[in-house]
Amino acid sequence: MTAAPGVAFTYRYAFRLPSERISATQEAHVAACEKLGIARCRIAGMRYRLLGENNIEAMLSFKLDPAIARNFGKDGIARVTAVQGTLVDAEITGTDAGAAIDQLTVQHSRATDELRRINGELAKPKLTASERVDLQRQRAEILRTISATEDSRAEQRDSLATTPMTFTYESGKAIRGFDASAPLSSALDTGLGSVQITIAVVLGLIAIFGPPGVIILLGWLAWRRFRPRRDVALAKAETTASD
Repeated sequence: MTAAPGVAFTYRYAFRLPSERISATQEAHVAACEKLGIARCRIAGMRYRLLGENNIEAMLSFKLDPAIARNFGKDGIARVTAVQGTLVDAEITGTDAGAAIDQLTVQHSRATDELRRINGELAKPKLTASERVDLQRQRAEILRTISATEDSRAEQRDSLATTPMTFTYESGKAIRGFDASAPLSSALDTGLGSVQITIAVVLGLIAIFGPPGVIILLGWLAWRRFRPRRDVALAKAETTASD
């Protein structure tokens, strides 16, 4: 992909890699940015979250010199693949900032001409109070328009001067059980997943039916223990009655 004049690009890359390597890989990307210097690369944001055992999410965002953005992204991908990670998503979007700047420049020029006209009207000595109030209201609106166009042009120029890039990291493999080049690994992953599901189901059933089952078992044992005594007592009672 080649750079286009006047187009502001935004890069987003998503990686999946072993959880124990996320922190070191994130730090390697930080070091690569710092090595370039703040004039060419700046860290704009960073996050690292431990969501559970071996479950990690992380993020790193940069502001890059547009001339080096593409190569920086490629080097970032290479660092991930070097530690058995995988690029799972990549998105590059572009905005025609040059055309937006041209449009804003035209709006600014028209607003400036209108401001010049209104100032000329306000300079006339024979204005009524209502006419002067109306012209001053128009002048305030024009000044707000000029200020807004100047701010927007500055934002568009900044988007051309720096390129945002975001790396997101997630623990795990790229797509579990989908790698046809490693059938044994995929089969093992599938088997482990099935065992985990089975254990979870069994534990769930124990949690739901365990307490009632214990009560029923204790009642049955008590019945087994005391029933013979009851039968003997009944037999003696029947013998006494017959005598």
